[in-house]
Amino acid sequence: MPLAPTVQLHSGAHLPLLGLGTWPLDDAAAADTVNLAIETGYRLIDTAENYRNEKGVGEGIRRSGVAREDLFITTKFNREHHSVDGVRTAFETSASLLGVDYVDLLLVHWPNPDQGSHVEAVRGIAALLEQGLVRAIGTSNYKPAHLRAVLDAGIVPDVNQIQLDPQRPRIEERAFHNEHGIVTESWSPLGQGSGLLDEQAVRAIADAHGRTPGQVVLRWHVQQGLVAIPKSSNPERLAQNLEIFDFELSGEELARLCLLGSDSADVIDADEFGH
Repeated sequence: MPLAPTVQLHSGAHLPLLGLGTWPLDDAAAADTVNLAIETGYRLIDTAENYRNEKGVGEGIRRSGVAREDLFITTKFNREHHSVDGVRTAFETSASLLGVDYVDLLLVHWPNPDQGSHVEAVRGIAALLEQGLVRAIGTSNYKPAHLRAVLDAGIVPDVNQIQLDPQRPRIEERAFHNEHGIVTESWSPLGQGSGLLDEQAVRAIADAHGRTPGQVVLRWHVQQGLVAIPKSSNPERLAQNLEIFDFELSGEELARLCLLGSDSADVIDADEFGH
């Protein structure tokens, strides 16, 4: 059973390079899928308050029988918890639903800059880190300007999770993350609904390696040090998505995939959207 390699975060935690996304699974589907994914070899499981499936994710974890310390569990909280005390409340609710004593990575789901309290939200996670209740500090959908405010407050997030795929390579954001030692995690890494897997360049590279288009795109992520969290409940695809660590894309192939990036590709604007 293959396990994904890991990247070490500044907190010292080791984050697997490939995990399971669980949106938009409901509790019942999440329980079945998480259990199957862990049996298949996944160790990183990503959920969120807003997915309304943390209870099901926790059930899947329990069913798997894998020791808690061998798993990396991630969740996120909504805007109403953007205060130090609010983050503690959010953590306690999520931990209870998940059936865990600690969370490996807790993230602010969206910065909601109109609310003006996203830095306080990160402070709340840092307080939980000091108490051993979380193992790493995360932000999600933060732009460099949002991250700069967090850095100016003296906190360096371990991870920023953003919408990212070859059509949306987010070069500037990744450069900012790299400059400050923040690991980039890609949500919707396969460009769900965008036609990415049908692109001629993706299919040609897949044929050359005897792989699926999805495997090629996921390899593009992890080979660049990006953490990818694709969602699938299909047993065959779950296994395929994890089987990407025994081949390598050439520099030319990586570049060809980056050329799919387009200014017309939609990226959700974190200054305009959030919950």
